[in-house]
Amino acid sequence: MLASEVQVAALVGAFRRGTKLTYRKGEYIVRPGETVSGIFYIEKGLVKAFNISKYGEENLLIIRKEHEIFPLIWGIMGQERNIIYQTLGPTVVWRIERKKFVTLLESRLDTLPPLLDMTTEMYRRHSERILNLQYRSVRERVISFLLTTSTRFGKATKDGLLIDVPLRHQDIASSINSSRETTSRELAYLERKGLVDLDSPFITLKDIKKMQSFL
Repeated sequence: MLASEVQVAALVGAFRRGTKLTYRKGEYIVRPGETVSGIFYIEKGLVKAFNISKYGEENLLIIRKEHEIFPLIWGIMGQERNIIYQTLGPTVVWRIERKKFVTLLESRLDTLPPLLDMTTEMYRRHSERILNLQYRSVRERVISFLLTTSTRFGKATKDGLLIDVPLRHQDIASSINSSRETTSRELAYLERKGLVDLDSPFITLKDIKKMQSFL
């Protein structure tokens, strides 16, 4: 990472001079068809970013966590992408206007390194998603998705590595370009083989080395 603690604090401090907003689980920060009202810094909670396919299904793009900023592409380039943002639990965010965000980038060079870190990490995650789609079988794509997600949200427990974020089968299916039914069958197969524990909506990886061997 490029940013120092001082630089991160400068960026966060700029957001904390904005508007503090509190949401309950399942509330929209940006509703379908709604124009984005500003740039958000997540102080606490999880935010799901998704869009709606032409078939009316949710297409999970990414789950944002604490200390992340969204929507970065709109904030930096001004390009709207019709993305919906919804909380996955009690969430606290700070919002500043895009104009103030752009002014911040132009006037405070010390805020650029943490933003570059975030942008690079976002690029890495989207690259991993593209590489995941190159696997031929749905089973391989499911396993790759679970392993990748565990590096971001994994929490060690006595039973294995818990993916500490709620995931619906439809979320996984949309991320790996599969149907919900096929994805559910593959998850059930992995559970029968003792590789995962499907304690909905949370998944625990019980044998990571064996799962990696499928890839």
